[in-house]
Amino acid sequence: MATPEEPIRLALVDDHRMLLGALTEWIRNAADDITLVAAVTTWPELLTSPAFPVDVVLLDLDLKDSIPVSLKISTLKTAGVKTVVMSTYSEPNVVREALASGALGYLVKSEDAEMIVEAIRSAQRGEQYVSAELDLAINSGDVGGVPKLSAQERRVMALYGGGEPVKSVAYQLGISEETAKSYLKRIREKYRVAGFDVGTKVALRKRAIQDGIIVQDGSPLGL
Repeated sequence: MATPEEPIRLALVDDHRMLLGALTEWIRNAADDITLVAAVTTWPELLTSPAFPVDVVLLDLDLKDSIPVSLKISTLKTAGVKTVVMSTYSEPNVVREALASGALGYLVKSEDAEMIVEAIRSAQRGEQYVSAELDLAINSGDVGGVPKLSAQERRVMALYGGGEPVKSVAYQLGISEETAKSYLKRIREKYRVAGFDVGTKVALRKRAIQDGIIVQDGSPLGL
């Protein structure tokens, strides 16, 4: 398995060959910390691949077989492999089921390619990641409470709320500026759904202090 100095060994499983080919080409050129070691169209091909077990599997939820996705995810988890699920389905109950089964990420196939890379990185860190729209959907009942932020979202909020510009936030976290901006958008959307307006940097900083993400002087709390 990958160490902090080694690239993440990734496998793709998708029975749509055109999409598989596009993902393969894009990921190979997208990030130098991810190495694509297998791209297959069926579940058995993954398990019998010479590269298996890998670090992270990007798994199509909609493979045309009779094997429950929960069994696939548990099999991968037993082998020490982390799973990010991709699907055309965005229904909250489907997302919750995949996450409850042990998936560390869930993305709709219309998600920006940059988010795919961040989901893979989050999974490798053992952190959960879902696309912004899905996160809002599955937590829509939490209006009025403190939004549930991922560890990476808390880091972004702490740094940005502490006074760092987006460029500096991106540099310190090893992500692109566009990804940092996407995180800020997700954070603001989550707070909006919860009934809090953090549209300005000042408002976001105040909220970060109130929610214990940064202390009064702007220092991150244990992040």
